[in-house]
Amino acid sequence: MQSAAYSVSSPCSIPSLKPRKFGSRAGFQPIRVSSSFAAPERHEHSVSLPNRSWRLSSSSSLPLRAWNLVPSDSKPDRFEVRATAAESAGEGEKSGSLVKTLELGLLFGLWYLFNIYFNIYNKQVLKVFHYPVTISAVQFAVGTIIVSLMWTFNLYKRPKVSGEQLVAIVPLALVHILGNLFTNMSLGKVAVSFTHTIKAMEPFFSVVLSAMFLGELPTLWVVGSLLPIVGGVVLASVTEASFNWPGFWSAMASNLANQSRNVLSKKLMVKKEESLDNITLFSIITIMSFILLAPVAIFVEGIKFTPAYMQSAGLNVKEVVVRSLLAALSFHAYQQVSYMILQRVSPVTHSVGNCVKRVVVIVSSVIFFKTPVSLINSLGTGIALAGVFLYSRVKRIKPKAKAA
Repeated sequence: MQSAAYSVSSPCSIPSLKPRKFGSRAGFQPIRVSSSFAAPERHEHSVSLPNRSWRLSSSSSLPLRAWNLVPSDSKPDRFEVRATAAESAGEGEKSGSLVKTLELGLLFGLWYLFNIYFNIYNKQVLKVFHYPVTISAVQFAVGTIIVSLMWTFNLYKRPKVSGEQLVAIVPLALVHILGNLFTNMSLGKVAVSFTHTIKAMEPFFSVVLSAMFLGELPTLWVVGSLLPIVGGVVLASVTEASFNWPGFWSAMASNLANQSRNVLSKKLMVKKEESLDNITLFSIITIMSFILLAPVAIFVEGIKFTPAYMQSAGLNVKEVVVRSLLAALSFHAYQQVSYMILQRVSPVTHSVGNCVKRVVVIVSSVIFFKTPVSLINSLGTGIALAGVFLYSRVKRIKPKAKAA
């Protein structure tokens, strides 16, 4: 055996290895490697090689090549990798935010569209088929079928509801029935635009009922916003061409019922430890409403939604049935989408969106049905809707806490 000294050069600037006599405990001293990265500061890393015995055959003709510890195409520094990852995450967040915005815009569009279709088809049916209780029952029946299909195919999680919760939901279902029934009665008596002008007074009933049953006293800003709402509705009512008292009081009763449902819903959510989300609560109310209203419709109006009766009344069976089903689908869809929006935005934003929705419905119904509207009537409707918008804005102003 012949000992030999080898000098190894590399881009890493490794010092030459000094030969040592091979003994029973032969080995190399730790090698100090200087990095060749193009960085402002030079970093030195110490690499320790384990003690090993090396035997080199003198007859070996293999050429020796430079020992390059650092690949020539290596990245400048680890910080660049982190920066790139941060930039990618930022781009991902922007992309996700854009998708959410587009999704929310689509939901608002569907909310308004379903509302327009519901009011137009519903009005067309109620003009020729004067049985609002039966129409309301049909709408709840279609909603019950949709909810059942969603739960069956796991499109929405089937809820686990206790008996105590079901008992508490019964009053909600009753006022939900009344709200929808009175709306249909009003639509059958007066123009769609006038019904929704009266329904703009919902904030007034909300403030009164919240103060009476929840102890939520309104601020002066809220009270002030109610004045243009009431004044606008009065002005529009005086100049309404289709005005009649049954249609007016039906719309007012609808406001009272709908806001009573909201107040009762708040009390239910406060009392239950495991509260139900809005969509689940609405689904249960829909099914319960159908179960409660169907026998009432048969008892009060009889079985009228049949081809035989419609033909005897001289109605176009296909048109009445198709438009009734489309109105029912739109009725359930717009409320379902409304609750989906409420899960994504604040109640104030949802309230503003509801105000815009009412404007869209009024304008579209006036155009579709060619409803005669006077200048004073338009002014009253505009003042009422402006009051609703103002109410939605000032509602979030909290009263200043009194100093102790």
